[in-house]
Amino acid sequence: MIESFKKNKVGILLMVCSSIFVCFGQLLWKLSVDGSFFYLVLGFVLYGIGALAMIVAYRFGKVSILQPILSLNYILSIVLAATVLNETITLLKCVGVLIIFAGVLLIAGGDEVEDASV
Repeated sequence: MIESFKKNKVGILLMVCSSIFVCFGQLLWKLSVDGSFFYLVLGFVLYGIGALAMIVAYRFGKVSILQPILSLNYILSIVLAATVLNETITLLKCVGVLIIFAGVLLIAGGDEVEDASV
């Protein structure tokens, strides 16, 4: 599992950054509903940076490992909804977050590593 993380480290880090930028961009879109053009534009900029980070990440790892990492968007979205938008987080949502996180860890760490001894 550790070897898989090492092998795809740059791609994984870029995908995590992509998730962060995309989520904050979407949060700013939500906040722009009240008419803030600045939040709307900044949201598009952050979302675009996230998309570019995702595209670059594909150069540094396998799609089957990197793409599922974007599921971190769901986790970050719930955290931002609770902290910034004061939305209620239920126990069921917490369980869902733990399942998503476990899935991301299993997929990111499940890449086949070539055996150098063969």
